[in-house]
Amino acid sequence: MHFDLVDLRLMTHIAEANSMTRGAELSCISLPAASTRIKNLEDSIGTKLLYRTSQGVTLTPPGQAFVTHARMVLSQIEHLRGDMQEYVRGIKGHLRVYANTTSLSEFLPPVLREFLGRNPDVNVDLRERLSHDIVRAVTEGQTDIGIVAGLVRTENLETLPYRKDRLVLVVPKGHALDGEMQLAFSDTLDLDYVGLHESSAIHAFLRQASDHLHKPIKQRIQVGNFETACRMIESGVGVGVLPESAASRHAAVMNIAIVPLSDAWSLRDMQICMRSLDALPSFAKELVQLLVIDAAGTSDTGKLL
Repeated sequence: MHFDLVDLRLMTHIAEANSMTRGAELSCISLPAASTRIKNLEDSIGTKLLYRTSQGVTLTPPGQAFVTHARMVLSQIEHLRGDMQEYVRGIKGHLRVYANTTSLSEFLPPVLREFLGRNPDVNVDLRERLSHDIVRAVTEGQTDIGIVAGLVRTENLETLPYRKDRLVLVVPKGHALDGEMQLAFSDTLDLDYVGLHESSAIHAFLRQASDHLHKPIKQRIQVGNFETACRMIESGVGVGVLPESAASRHAAVMNIAIVPLSDAWSLRDMQICMRSLDALPSFAKELVQLLVIDAAGTSDTGKLL
């Protein structure tokens, strides 16, 4: 089968207008040319794409599938055009970074602020993902740099140590668990929970942990960030499991208490990962260097890598 962009656009225009005539007009081609293109396309595929009636045209099931994929392809073409225009406008670099919830929320903002200040001609595409999804994305070339936490398999990647990430239970001041020296996650699952939104990596991680225990989290409310979660916990809506860095920062100004978790997975080593450090462009290597410096807690800007 052979597909060209004119055919893809023509089919999407016909689908939007439910009209061969209007679809041809939107595609800036004549009606006879449009009819010939659709016939040749149907012959190439081996099935009808359109139902033709006196009221106009509608998509057959294969036609619906064709238009769905055509829209995806055309969308990617638009992204490609946009990326190329960035280079024309002088935005010379594009860096993709996938990170887990804690690093994205707690550690990356100041590092990226410094990096972008040093590199005005570089754009960063930053996305939140689960650690094992990040490893797969780096391996498959979907992203340039990943920041992961916990026990994930990174044998085929180059890694650098980053930070340690401890998950803790956060409760309102005066709660029955306030003052506990340590607690197992399983002992909290009868309590009402304040959680992050379902698309967050930390939500998925905790759900996996509760599924392993065959006991669901009793989620009373979902919120968009750590600060809102702490405010909801402070008001008595429920308890939550959050990174210690975020919980400690908010505990300084809110009436919340922190209870360490005894589960081994609560303390996680974070790593920076990439397919090959040497293969990264110079600006990407600079970001890795800034991350290493930041994690080391030093302002030394000398060459580390």
